Amino acid sequence: MWWFQQGLSILPSALVIWSSASFIFSYVTAVVLHHVDPLVPYISDTGTVPPERCLFGIMLNISALLGIATIYVQYKQVFYLNPEEPTMLKLNKAGFVFGIVSCFGLCIIANFQKSTLTAMHVIGACLTFGVGTFYILIQTILSYKMRPRNKSVFWIRLIVLLWCAASIVSMFISSVILYSGRCGVDLIQKLHWNPDEKGYSIHIMSTVSEWSLAFSVLSFFLTYIRDFQKITLYVVVQLDGHSLNYTNPQLLADEPQLPISGSL
Repeated sequence: MWWFQQGLSILPSALVIWSSASFIFSYVTAVVLHHVDPLVPYISDTGTVPPERCLFGIMLNISALLGIATIYVQYKQVFYLNPEEPTMLKLNKAGFVFGIVSCFGLCIIANFQKSTLTAMHVIGACLTFGVGTFYILIQTILSYKMRPRNKSVFWIRLIVLLWCAASIVSMFISSVILYSGRCGVDLIQKLHWNPDEKGYSIHIMSTVSEWSLAFSVLSFFLTYIRDFQKITLYVVVQLDGHSLNYTNPQLLADEPQLPISGSL
């Protein structure tokens, strides 16, 4: 049995591979069609012009679904391993909320391009990477508390967290300088840069920080693979009759007591 066939380790693996592919395929398509410069464009710029915009959108939407599934499984694992620890349960619920909000932000990025609705695109980026960083922080704290003897996973997640935080700071500072008006106007719609232009070095610093931030977040989910190898998902199908026209009387009797939704 291959490592990705063990338990649910295929889930975080698929999330990282698919998300990376969405960035790379959009980048290659945009460069081949000369829609962006080959040297480190913004990730959002590679999904601005058709046809790569369509590819970028649909692949990131699928990434968001994979992210929600991965975050939910991680939430349930922590919940069942710490059923009677109030602090852990509160942190776990907070992390789950942050993770879902981050995935929602990814959907906004996928469906609201920077060239059409800039404000919504920026909001989506803040939700994805800003709130996503808080998710990584909480999961890092949980890994520290859940592994009192073996701290290897904690240290790896802490390094990824610091990588993510450094990328955010670098991107924020460079973006503020770039879009302050000192380097020109309407730069947010600019897809092609000349190395001799004013602000080019700041632009490169900003784009490199964005790519670094994206892959730091994706790298964090690689730390879930080993944990997810210990989780198995079973689906049980129960037939209550040999015909679709048959209804088990017991189900009709219990219908008022059936819960509408489960608790997290």
